[in-house]
Amino acid sequence: MLECVTDLVLTGGDLALPEGVVSGGWLTVADGLISAVGTGTPPPGDRFDLAGALVVPGFIDTHCHGGGGASFSSTDAKEILRAIAAHRRHGTTTMLASLVSEPIPALADQEAALKELVEDGELAGIHLEGPFIAAARCGAHDPAVLREPDAVSVDALLRAGCGAIRMVTLAPELAGGVRAVRQLVDAGVIAAIGHTDGTEELIRPAIDAGATVATHLFNGMRPLHHREPGPVGVLLDDERVTVELICDLVHVHPTVLRLAARHAGRRRTVLVTDAMSATDAADGRYRLGTLQVDVHDGVATLADTGSLAGSTLTMDVAFRNLVRAVGMSVPDAVRATSGRPAELLGIAGRTGSLRPGLAADLVVLDGDLRVDRVLRGGEWIV
Repeated sequence: MLECVTDLVLTGGDLALPEGVVSGGWLTVADGLISAVGTGTPPPGDRFDLAGALVVPGFIDTHCHGGGGASFSSTDAKEILRAIAAHRRHGTTTMLASLVSEPIPALADQEAALKELVEDGELAGIHLEGPFIAAARCGAHDPAVLREPDAVSVDALLRAGCGAIRMVTLAPELAGGVRAVRQLVDAGVIAAIGHTDGTEELIRPAIDAGATVATHLFNGMRPLHHREPGPVGVLLDDERVTVELICDLVHVHPTVLRLAARHAGRRRTVLVTDAMSATDAADGRYRLGTLQVDVHDGVATLADTGSLAGSTLTMDVAFRNLVRAVGMSVPDAVRATSGRPAELLGIAGRTGSLRPGLAADLVVLDGDLRVDRVLRGGEWIV
């Protein structure tokens, strides 16, 4: 049973505040919100001794397909909640539910199930990764269901989401791609570029039209070349674009992660999991959309081609990898896993940092940067 916290004082820890990590700080929680943050003598209240642990804002994952053996492509609310719970155990307190490419009627049914949980506050929205993507770079998407982003199809998916769609990934080189970007932006939806084989000349017009996110940079796109930068070069170099990075050390090498994160900087770097249903579950055979996926030693690959098929990453591991394996600082990792994602989704006024007035969403990490406790909306869930 969840332990509802109405008045709590966290003391004796290191707090990852927006201005940096503060040692020996305290933080108070009241009515589900952070009510105060400080140093020195803490105020009276029901104290929880952090014993030197690091407190960071709850993680925000903007690209996730499932977990705990459950998929967001389901229309079963219980299965969807199981996936959410799996990631919350690892510190993700806010997330988008990502859907892979399927026929529009199937996606509409999945959106209908998900939007109920968006309305209930269990999810922050829906991310459609396809079906408007390039067959040449489709990765773990069924090429048989891909299609061009005509205005009627885009509108049908937006209507099915009833305002719950927050992001759509597309390949702008497809016929109607740039127009679709404008259509999405006009509807208040984040247009993301991914699973694209476009050259620089085909990508730039989409950014000019309002695309602001690079879907898992490097993966599912034409690679960087010193004479043709392609989507990687354009998206990484354009200051208007926030870049997603899958920091599982499988999808992208640590050196490349470091180069990308340093170039994009704190203002444009976001870590995502791209996690599928096998996350926080056993190895074996799973499905991702319509395709079969084999998971061995935590690495998910398509059963028929061996291509990477999402990840089994959780945000706490991504955070730890960015610090320990990539060599970025804790404040940089906090920005990439909480602060910048909150800004991207337009919810920085509600969550994403340890500031008074924001939701009491936080993660207590031990000396090895592993999850010890998780607080969401003032309730201990781990």
